[in-house]
Amino acid sequence: MRDLWDNFKQIFVAVLMAFIIKTSIVEAYKIPSQSMEDTLLVGDFLLANKFIYGAHLPLVDFRLPAIHKPERGDVVIFIFPRDGVTKYIKRCVAVEGDTVEVRSKVLFVNGARFPEFEYAKYIDTTMSGEQVIQPRRPGGMDSRDNFGPFVVPPDSYFMMGDNRDNSHDSRWWGVVPYRFILGEAMIIHWSWDDTEHPSPEVSLADPLSVPRVFIFNAVHFFDKVRWDRLFTVIE
Repeated sequence: MRDLWDNFKQIFVAVLMAFIIKTSIVEAYKIPSQSMEDTLLVGDFLLANKFIYGAHLPLVDFRLPAIHKPERGDVVIFIFPRDGVTKYIKRCVAVEGDTVEVRSKVLFVNGARFPEFEYAKYIDTTMSGEQVIQPRRPGGMDSRDNFGPFVVPPDSYFMMGDNRDNSHDSRWWGVVPYRFILGEAMIIHWSWDDTEHPSPEVSLADPLSVPRVFIFNAVHFFDKVRWDRLFTVIE
């Protein structure tokens, strides 16, 4: 009985520590969309540092002091402000007090052109390869390619995807308050490409669909893993 109790305590402590680490220090995320291409690709699995921006302690409504708050250029994971549930990942391009403006796709922060990161891209082009510029909407309203000037309110952050023409970001739904910030993306620990060899669908009506997917992925394992992306530091 004593051995059983000792084993239970060890398992309980291990589970508790794993829970604390996951919710407060480091957590794994999967990239589901193309908004951060080519910095992050669909199928990338990454680790995020939740401690650096001030970790939320589990089970209590308390946040530890931040080492520093999000800075311009950080790749940030946050809760989508519109629903309070969905996890998004974007690049922070402006912080409180900054003036943001997009003119014909070019991003300016406080009047200076924001530096383009290595894998940032624009995909909306004509047949001849020229960039398509969306004008402001009727009535002088902002568009994807012409936005602002807009001053970021206190304790908030302006987020944009590196895939600028294909990103649902702060140009559309506004800023991210600090309380929704979760962590900073650190490293890609796994990357799975399902485009060239898409896995068969899994169906509850077909009991063999699960082993079929397992065998298919095993056969194409070396083709699907993006080996060159493993353990890449996110910048």
